[in-house]
Amino acid sequence: MSPLSSLRVVDAATLFAGPSAAAMLGDFGADVIKIEHPERGDPARGHGPAADGVGLWWKSLSRNKRAAAVDLSTPEGQRVLRELAARTDVLIENFRPGTLERWGLGPGELREINPRLIVARMTGFGQSGPMAHRPGFGTLAEAMSGFASSTGEPDGPPVLPPLALADGIAGLAMAYAVMLALQAREQTGRGQVIDMAIIEPIVGLLGPQVTAYRKLGVLPRRTGNRSNSNAPRNTYRTRDGRWVAVSTSAQSIAERVMRLVGRPELIGEPWFATGQGRVAHVEELDSAVARWIAERDSDEVIAAFEEAEAAIALVYDASDIVEDPQYQALRTFLDLPDEELGEVTLQNVQFRLSDTPGRIRWPGPAKGRHTDEVLGELGYDAARIAGLREAGVVA
Repeated sequence: MSPLSSLRVVDAATLFAGPSAAAMLGDFGADVIKIEHPERGDPARGHGPAADGVGLWWKSLSRNKRAAAVDLSTPEGQRVLRELAARTDVLIENFRPGTLERWGLGPGELREINPRLIVARMTGFGQSGPMAHRPGFGTLAEAMSGFASSTGEPDGPPVLPPLALADGIAGLAMAYAVMLALQAREQTGRGQVIDMAIIEPIVGLLGPQVTAYRKLGVLPRRTGNRSNSNAPRNTYRTRDGRWVAVSTSAQSIAERVMRLVGRPELIGEPWFATGQGRVAHVEELDSAVARWIAERDSDEVIAAFEEAEAAIALVYDASDIVEDPQYQALRTFLDLPDEELGEVTLQNVQFRLSDTPGRIRWPGPAKGRHTDEVLGELGYDAARIAGLREAGVVA
């Protein structure tokens, strides 16, 4: 049994934040219908590496979705969305504020058709405010949230992440918001509108930066791989050229690390008893750990840390990840058949439910792969679908 198998979701969003939320709902059984423009498609199809012209990021982002290509800017396409809305639980969209309203597809109109509909609106800056109508992407959220200003080396420039970080965080938050709205609907019988700005969830993930600024007047500093909260915490190079990451967030772990690297006398210092105290002496702590690790090969370092029950991990790239026995034990990656590529490896569902686990049923499909199927469920016969296709409304 899949916990969301009775749920229908229309994913009319593009790129990463909204579509990733829809994918997470699909992982647990929701029937997700992906709506794309017949010609342009979702730009996410062209992001990242490709095999035989097929985007590989798309295969994960649109897993478990049925792909229908419909031009929502046309009256006929708008009619399709209204008919879908009548039998849909959740609509996820990320058009600029006012676009759906201009097409007669705003939440008010759609919820007149289906009062139980949940309209999840994912935009860069939300539906109101002076920046609401600007184009907004995750990169801008990573800049405006304080993430970039606190990332990088102390004497270097702000650093943006090399991935869709803010989009991914917002996608997780939207999936949670949708589940809250569904639970509320169980109590009220009514759907509602979710307004999520991509600039907000990442701010929450960065901790109490604004609270600390308003209360203490302090701003986060760029510390490279070090932490503002505890020490030692860094990446260190071993004698054989590997890199390892060490964390001492817990006091007991910090003590174990310093005993291991031959500096147990530091544990008795009054400042060692708190993370902030250790941060104030980070140079001494970091140099001790770095020197000890640099004198040993990675296998010896890992074994010694494990014996001491201290926290350490090798810094992996993708080639290391696929060989790691822990990921293999968790079945983190699956090899799945694919209509376009023959086979493709995707990350599995990110957590395991004991009684109602999620699963990946198929990778992201080709554009318009399920258009006829979806329209047929709405009562469109073959001749009508052919007419829409000839007119360029669907593909």
